[in-house]
Amino acid sequence: MIKKVKMVREFGAFRAASLGISFALSWHAATSFAPSSAHIRPHSLLRSIAEPADGGGSVVGPAPPAFASVGRRTAVAALIAASALPPPSLASVPALVAPKPSDAMKNAVVFGGSRPFPLASFGLQVYNDDTAYKLTLTALETGFRNFFASVLAGNQRGFARAVKDSKIPRSELYICGTVLSNRERGYDAALAKTKQGCAENMAAMAAGGIDHLDMIMLDYPGPDSASIRGQWRAFEQMKSEGTVDDLAVSNFSAAQLDSILGDPDAKFRPTVNQLPFSLAYHPTGLLEYNAERGIHVQSWSPLSRVLGKYGKDLAAIGKKYNKSAAQVGLRWIVQSGASFTTQTKSMSHFEEDLNVFDFELSKEDFDQLLKITDTSL
Repeated sequence: MIKKVKMVREFGAFRAASLGISFALSWHAATSFAPSSAHIRPHSLLRSIAEPADGGGSVVGPAPPAFASVGRRTAVAALIAASALPPPSLASVPALVAPKPSDAMKNAVVFGGSRPFPLASFGLQVYNDDTAYKLTLTALETGFRNFFASVLAGNQRGFARAVKDSKIPRSELYICGTVLSNRERGYDAALAKTKQGCAENMAAMAAGGIDHLDMIMLDYPGPDSASIRGQWRAFEQMKSEGTVDDLAVSNFSAAQLDSILGDPDAKFRPTVNQLPFSLAYHPTGLLEYNAERGIHVQSWSPLSRVLGKYGKDLAAIGKKYNKSAAQVGLRWIVQSGASFTTQTKSMSHFEEDLNVFDFELSKEDFDQLLKITDTSL
C-alpha cells in the first residue's frame, strides 16, 4: 500500500556549477551513535551555489541560504584531495548479489497518477564512473529504487551501466536527472540552455540503455521570472516529447515557484522542490509554502550538520526504538511530511538509511527534537 506522505537523508547531495561560479563547502566528520555502541560515521556536504551572472540576488525571491561559504580555490583543492586515491576499475567490481526484495515502492508518494516516488533516494556524488557504477550496484542490492543522478556529478554513464548490469527491471526504478541553467538571463537563453541540459542527460543515460527518465530537476532557479519561465518551458517540451514524466525544481523560494505557477502558458506543475530541510535547518514556513502549492519537499541535506551538533540527543531518543541517531534524524524528516536523498559508500549505512519505515517517533519525542533544534528565523 502506497503511503501518500512526503519525506530523507543525504550526507551530501552535490550541486556543481560550471567554471567561474562560487562554491559552498561544508566538510565534516560526525559521530553517529548506534543503539548498541557508538561508531564513527563520516559525512560530507559539497554543494556549489550557482549565482546569477551579475553576481546579484534573484529578483523573484531569495533561495535558501548556502552553508559555510568558502573560496573557489579552497573548494577545488578539496575536490582534488578527495579524488586523489585511484578509483576501482570496473573489472574489480564484484558481481551483483541477487538484490533483496525491495519495499521501496511501498514507502512512496504518488504525483498525480505518475509512478510512485520512493521516499528514500540515493544521490550520486562527485566521483568517477567506476565509483558510481560500484555504489549504484550496492544501493540496488540493499533495496534502493529511487536515484538522484545529477549530470553535474559527471558520472551518469557509470550509473546507467550499473542499472543495466543489475538486471533489475526498469519499471521498478525511479530515476531523476538534473539540469543547471540558472546563469542564463532571459527567456530565450534559459530555454536554449535548459534544452541543452535535457539532451545531455539523455545522452549520458543512453550508456545504460535508459531512454526515459522518471524526473528531471532544475538545480537552481534562473535570475529573474522570465528566465525561470524559459527554463520551465524546456522541461515542458521534454515531457511533451515523452522522455520524462515528472518535472521538479530545487532551491526555489515561494516567489520563484510562483513564476511558474503564475504563468498562464504553463502546462505542468512542479512535483518536487529539493531543499536543505533537516533538523539543522527547518525554518517556519518552509514546508508550508510548498504544501500550499501542492509541491513535495525532498531534503538534499538530511544529516549534514545534524549528527555533529545533535548526535547525542538523537542517540538518546534512538535507544527507545533500537535505532541509531542517523535513523532518528531521517525518521523525523519523514514524519514532518518530506522525503530525503542520501549518500554513503558503506553497505551497512545504505541498509541503515532504508530502515526508517518500521517505527514512528512519539509525539513527545518529535516535539522534543523540534525544541532542541529550533531553527526558526
